[in-house]
Amino acid sequence: MASIRLERIVKDYSTLRAIQGIDLDISDGEFVAFVGPSGCGKSTLLRMVAGLEEITSGTLRIGDRVVNDIEPRDRDVAMVFQDYALYPHMTIAENIGFGLKMRGVKKTDIEKQVQRTAEILQIGDLLERKPGQLSGGQRQRAAMGRAIVRNPQVFLFDEPLSNLDAKLRVAMRIQIKRLHEMLGTTTIYVTHDQVEAMTLADRVVILRGGEIVQAGSPAEVYSSPNCQFVGEFIGSPQMNVLRARVQRLEGETTLEIADARIPLKHIDLPTGAEIHVGIRPEHLDWCLPENARFSPVLDVYEPLGSDTMAICLLEGQELTARLDPKLPLKRKEKIHLNFSIENLHVFDRESGNAVRFVA
Repeated sequence: MASIRLERIVKDYSTLRAIQGIDLDISDGEFVAFVGPSGCGKSTLLRMVAGLEEITSGTLRIGDRVVNDIEPRDRDVAMVFQDYALYPHMTIAENIGFGLKMRGVKKTDIEKQVQRTAEILQIGDLLERKPGQLSGGQRQRAAMGRAIVRNPQVFLFDEPLSNLDAKLRVAMRIQIKRLHEMLGTTTIYVTHDQVEAMTLADRVVILRGGEIVQAGSPAEVYSSPNCQFVGEFIGSPQMNVLRARVQRLEGETTLEIADARIPLKHIDLPTGAEIHVGIRPEHLDWCLPENARFSPVLDVYEPLGSDTMAICLLEGQELTARLDPKLPLKRKEKIHLNFSIENLHVFDRESGNAVRFVA
């Protein structure tokens, strides 16, 4: 295992700067997820760690070595790809053991290591089959086996679950999490799916436009987003963002959100400032009319079994609430919602940055 350090890493493609000068330290044994929208630079950054993309400038260290000019095969990293990258003419056992064979490892030792790895991944009964005879989940486990058997210092995953259906993705997430707990290998995992990032990683690195917007534990980026982009990107369903205004009347500071007036002790914005206020659907609670802060009109609701998503209209703005499935909901009627002020997130309307306030 090894730590990874990125120091002012830049990647240019002709006139396009894909990576803007990233600094990041990844601890020995840490599981870090790179997440962000398409084109944010997450896969490019991963491929530079793997040695598959040349670094324009900056320094990349794996353990004690600067690896900028070291070939991929000599970096002691193993990569799992989105499309499995298995040799179709080889058996699963041959695929898993291929890297060891290229290194000149004895046949008997290869067989032992392949068998042990297959048992970890629960594919011991599939070793004599070829990739075309396996399901997507089985092929991805075989691809993971090929990485594990090398016992590398670093695992790199490039959107490994994006080709699987929803049920298989959940099963493979659990498998990957168990593997990391068992092996403890330093891992970088790239995904556009924030649920994967939140459930798997010790730390989530959110990228946009080739820059790190925020990095922190899943709990930190969920509860304390540093900007509106992170607030909306992290969390499922997406955070509600409503237009609001800061007012001060007779010495009292309030947030005006639709027809609600939210009292505050302090906020770092001037009177009359137009802002955005975020609140997550799970932080909106059904209540009696006299206790309601919001009373939007129910437009659509989606029963999901464990809960119901109520999509409402609040003075022309859409508002989603995650509610108890037993509640009697009727379309086109008002519902009454309350929330704790501590669960609000205030963002500057121009910059999108989080704004400090005291409830």
